[in-house]
Amino acid sequence: MAQLYSAPKGTADLLGDSARAWDFLQDSARAVFTRYGYQSIYTPLFEHTEVFTRGIGEATDVVGKEMYTFEDRGGRSLTLRPENTAGVVRAAIQAHLTDNNAAAKLFYTGPMFRYERPQKGRQRQFYQIGAEGLGLNTAAADAEMIMMLWEYFTTLGLQRTSMRLLVNSMGDETCRPAYREQLAQFIRENDAALCKDCKRRADTNPLRAFDCKNEACVAVMDSAPLLADVLCDDCREHNDAVLQLLDAAGLKYQLDPRLVRGLDYYTRTVFEVQVDHGLGAQNALGGGGRYDGLFQDLGGKPTPCIGFAIGAERTVLALQAQGATVAADTGLLVYVAAATDLQRDAAFTLTMQLRSRGLTVLCDLQNRSLKSQFKQADRAQAHYVLIVGEEETTRGGVTLRNMETKEERFVTLGSVVKTLTSERQ
Repeated sequence: MAQLYSAPKGTADLLGDSARAWDFLQDSARAVFTRYGYQSIYTPLFEHTEVFTRGIGEATDVVGKEMYTFEDRGGRSLTLRPENTAGVVRAAIQAHLTDNNAAAKLFYTGPMFRYERPQKGRQRQFYQIGAEGLGLNTAAADAEMIMMLWEYFTTLGLQRTSMRLLVNSMGDETCRPAYREQLAQFIRENDAALCKDCKRRADTNPLRAFDCKNEACVAVMDSAPLLADVLCDDCREHNDAVLQLLDAAGLKYQLDPRLVRGLDYYTRTVFEVQVDHGLGAQNALGGGGRYDGLFQDLGGKPTPCIGFAIGAERTVLALQAQGATVAADTGLLVYVAAATDLQRDAAFTLTMQLRSRGLTVLCDLQNRSLKSQFKQADRAQAHYVLIVGEEETTRGGVTLRNMETKEERFVTLGSVVKTLTSERQ
């Protein structure tokens, strides 16, 4: 007997409800983002490793611990994408999308890969939805990106009162280097109370110590110096302008001077949306920020950018915790049932005719009884069943059954499409 295989640890098949939830998230993203002028981009699942080591930063946990890296047959080092911003920027440089000060608004959906301990809402193959505004340098671009992220979550059905929008500025290369040294010195002075990762970060990426979930580290970092207190004039003015636009739009937010993003490329504006229930300590649904130096890090010309990424699994868990419907709208669904074997060909022909008219239609392909066909229609959540029987065929029509009200009535073949669409409206 052949061995039975299961999906690798940290991965999961998307089918049934989970597939419908992913469809729902993608359909909603397309509906919201296109209203803001964003267009789809599809990048490869793997890139040259340097795209991530240079773009994300070698000192990050992602690059240091979590990447799936391998050599191809030509000896080239390739990596499954752990995030997609670096890949989008690489694609934009290669396609000259932002040459001559042009701007590009792009969004993506798809799987990412990180080797970490699987847990609720976090898998080794996980799914993200993201948007990148390339060539945009104004506070208005930052505010628009934040508003688009918030609108996406509310469009999904998340309650505004259950979410928090956190905003901060991480400064830039004018003010951040001196602050990094100041923070690194603080970490060294308090290393006896910090975990080994935070001690290491003093020499690699001290800002990441703010993101540690160890309670002892959190207590120490609560008294650490803050970048907000030493922002340069340009960064402060930019941050103030972003907040003024959010205020004018009536979007509530919390200033969080300890909010940092885990990747090295972020500068100035950073933001994150969190929820109160459904995710435990890992309560961030998505977030992002400005990354004005990434184009240069990947060999391009200086280009201002801002973007965000959303964790699909966490978003679904948050929706489920609030009792929201997590499924794509399939529209009108019709099932054509044959009363006996004599009507199977007629039922199949009617099915194909209705599909050609733009309707979503199912029929029996396994020679089931009429009772079993109704059970199949129920499982498929059909809105209507069209019954093709001897009497209906003689009269030139079908019996239309509303699966919600259980009401039935005769409908002629010539008026089936009109009747179904009017019933659904």
